[in-house]
Amino acid sequence: MNKSEAIRSLARKGLAVADIARQVGVRYQFARNVLVAAGMLKAKSDASTPVKIKPSKPELTEDVLSRAGFERSSTWSLAEGVLKLDRPLPKAPGVYSMVKNGKALYVGLATMGLAKRFYFYSRPGKTQKTSLRINALLKSELNKSAEIAIYTAAPPDLQWSGLPVSGIAGLEQGLIEAYLLPWNIRGVKA
Repeated sequence: MNKSEAIRSLARKGLAVADIARQVGVRYQFARNVLVAAGMLKAKSDASTPVKIKPSKPELTEDVLSRAGFERSSTWSLAEGVLKLDRPLPKAPGVYSMVKNGKALYVGLATMGLAKRFYFYSRPGKTQKTSLRINALLKSELNKSAEIAIYTAAPPDLQWSGLPVSGIAGLEQGLIEAYLLPWNIRGVKA
C-alpha cells in the first residue's frame, strides 16, 4: 500500500488529518491534499472558512473527570474585564481542567502550584504566550455568559523499575493524548 492509499484508508476509519499525517509519516498538507483530491475532504472556499473533520478522539467530560478523582475546585468569572476565581485554588502542584457545559476545553499541568498558574491566566505577562492565549479564550467564552468550571487533581508520583515517574505530568500527557481538548494545541503538531 502506498502513502496515498494509507491516508485514504485511515480517513475512512475516522482519523483526523493530523493523526493520519503522523501515522503515515508525511506532512499535514500532503495528507490533506490527498483527501481533497479523493473527494473525502472539502477544499476551503476561502481562507476564513475552517475545514471540519470528524474528531478521532472522544470528548473528556465532567463525569469522567469526577469518576477519576478530579474535584470541582473553582469557577471562572469575568468582572469589569478581569478574570476572577470564585474560590482560591491550592498552592500545591496539580493537573487541572477547564470545563464548559460538561465538556473539558483544556487540560494543564501546574508544577509551580495551581494558585500561581491560575494567577498567570488572569494576569498574563507580555511574554507568556500560553497564558495570553488562554486568557483571551476565557474572556471570549465568559462574555457569552458561559460558566467555566475548574477541576483539579494531584495524583501521587510513582516509580517504574526504580526510576521516578511524575504523576501530574503523566496524567496531563495521557489526557492530552487520549481526549479531544479544543484549547490544547500541544500534541496537535506533528
